[in-house]
Amino acid sequence: MAETKSVLTDEIRALIGATGEKVEASLWGIEREDLRRFTQAIMDPDPRYWDDEFAKTTKFGGIVTPPIYCTYLSRKTPPGADDPITRAFRENPESDGIGGVDTDRRGALPSIPTHLKRIMNAGNEIELYKYPTLGDRIFSQARIADIKERAGRDGAPMLFITTETIYTNQRGEVLCVLRASSLRR
Repeated sequence: MAETKSVLTDEIRALIGATGEKVEASLWGIEREDLRRFTQAIMDPDPRYWDDEFAKTTKFGGIVTPPIYCTYLSRKTPPGADDPITRAFRENPESDGIGGVDTDRRGALPSIPTHLKRIMNAGNEIELYKYPTLGDRIFSQARIADIKERAGRDGAPMLFITTETIYTNQRGEVLCVLRASSLRR
């Protein structure tokens, strides 16, 4: 087997710990109508998310959101703004819908300088601390938590990149931590 050069360069290794700007994840905060549409989309009929009377009887004392809700807030495109996914496909018809989409938004992490262009989701996990509630303003801050190199079954090099995004509310309380891993090949 031929010896291959490492794709985990010093330049890439130096990005571990890089932190993006803390940004507000949504222009509008948590609103009842968006919460209703989200819970319908994920098919979760839990009355904690929509029934005021029922929600008052729970330990939360009112309407809360599903744990993953705040991780989706930043995906909304403001009115009149260019849609980043549409732009990515316009610029590169071969786009995978992931690469090059978020590199120019506020709070984005630096791009990984590698020739490995194929990007795949390698898993997500969420650590929940507190449920967001109606009216909360959500903020997020991402960092590159880890980058590891592995070889595929065919011997081709791969990079596993783990980002960690902390979501807080307007009071600075940590709501959840999202760890998202991707694979570059």
